This record gives sequence, structure tokens and C-alpha cells, in this order.
Amino acid sequence: MLLRARQFTFAFPRPALLMGVVNATPDSFYDGARFDDAAAAVAHALRLVEEGADMIDIGGESSRPGAAPVSEAEELRRVLPVLEALAGTTAVPLSIDTVKPGVARQALRAGACIINDIAANREDEEMWRLAAESGAAYVAVHMQGSPATMQKNPVYDDVVEEMDRFFEDRLTRLRSCGVNQEQVVLDVGLGFGKRVEDNLRLLAHARRFTKWERPLLLGASRKSFLGAASGAKVQERLPPSLACACWGVENGAAIIRCHDVAATRHAVRMTEALMKQQTNAEHLTYPQ
Repeated sequence: MLLRARQFTFAFPRPALLMGVVNATPDSFYDGARFDDAAAAVAHALRLVEEGADMIDIGGESSRPGAAPVSEAEELRRVLPVLEALAGTTAVPLSIDTVKPGVARQALRAGACIINDIAANREDEEMWRLAAESGAAYVAVHMQGSPATMQKNPVYDDVVEEMDRFFEDRLTRLRSCGVNQEQVVLDVGLGFGKRVEDNLRLLAHARRFTKWERPLLLGASRKSFLGAASGAKVQERLPPSLACACWGVENGAAIIRCHDVAATRHAVRMTEALMKQQTNAEHLTYPQ
């Protein structure tokens, strides 16, 4: 299985890729306003690369529950200086976290090679055609509603079955717009229009979604459902975040989106080492 993102190609199976999060926003649920200054955001991104990030995801519009949208001009003001600076100083792939085709287009010109689209539930095809013409990787994220409405009583008859139908439909729609399947990444959208039990069910059934033969991205890092499930406050959610990252990798996730790259890298690599030994042990015969 290959993932192509413009000039980058990743061949799977391989160690899980780590996508470091850089929120160039004043109202992120976790980062707050720590990196809404371009220089601070660039410095943070470079720290994440030093910690082992395989790619950097830059967002200029908060997607926390209840967040209000910002204008395209404001989003570009936040992300373009960060992208332009990073494109000239680091060799890792850069991702633009946006729902706006206009922002994605300018970000690709500035050096991004991945579009991370939490609004893959869209019907308009402009973003998909942009991915097709640019050769950028496209992360199709499942979300019920929008950030402003997504946590207002989300309901599913069967969230796992709905996810399967969503991925099948999006892969078909993307292909019809000219997007090569090797450009596509699938993301169940943990926390995006999901109840606590929905998020836990999606994690429990993560391996099911590998049947689409596309890299599965999981982004549980620091999200509120971790607090509801474990009792951890926002600043205490690293341990449950790591638990979800390790569980995800053991169950087929190829990319982990995270805030805490160094800790996640250590936890995930340890999980992979254990998985390798388990595979080796399955071929051994022990004396009775």
C-alpha cells in the first residue's frame, strides 16, 4: 500500500507515521493561544520535528466543539507565514488542516502537500478536484455536522456501519473527481460529532476500516472523550492519549495525529516492538 503526497511517497507496512499538531489559532481546545504568533508556531513545529514527527499538520481555524468559523482571509493570515517558513527549513511533509478550498489552494502553493479536511462530509467537489490537480494527499475525516453543531446531540443507529458507508461513498466520490486512491487517507473523526460511546466503539473496531486498503489516521490526542472515559482533565490527558495511540497502532492505524510527539513516538515504537515479537512467537513451537 502506497501513500502519495506530491513529492513524497510512503510505503506500508512500515512504522506508524506521527503527525504533529500545530494550532496557529487563539482558541484551540488544548494549545489555546500559545502558537497563534507565526514565530512561535514555527518554533513549535521544528521542536516536533526534532521529537520525531514525520509530518506537521498546521491549522488556522479551531475545530473544537462549538467553535465559530473564521474568514478565509484571517485563516490565511494565520497559516501562510507558518507554512512558508517551514517549507524553507524542514524536509518533512506539511499538512494544511482546513475546510476551505481557497485556503488549501494557497497553502499548497506555500509548500503544503497534504489536505486534512474535517469536512469530507461535503457535497461540493472543489476541494476534491484541488487534490486531484495538485497531487496532494487528502485526509477524508468523518464528521457529523460542523464544529459549531457537531456535539449537539449526535445520534447514530450504528456508528461503525455508518463509518463503513461513509468511507465507501467518499472513496467513490474522490475517484470520480480524479483523485488517485494512493492519495487518500481515512480518518474516523474521533470527537467530531460523536458521543463518548461512539468514539470508544470506533476505536474498538478500528481494524475493520483497514479493509479499504488505505492508511487509517487516528487523532485521539487530548480530546474530551478521553476525559469522560478516564476522568482525566485536559492537562492530564497524555496517558489516555498514549493508550489510544498504542491501541490504534496495534489495530491497524498507519498515522497517529498527536500533540505530544516525543511521548507518542516512544509509546508507539514500544508497541510495535512488542507486536513484532508477538508475530515471531506465533511461529514458535513450545515443548509440551
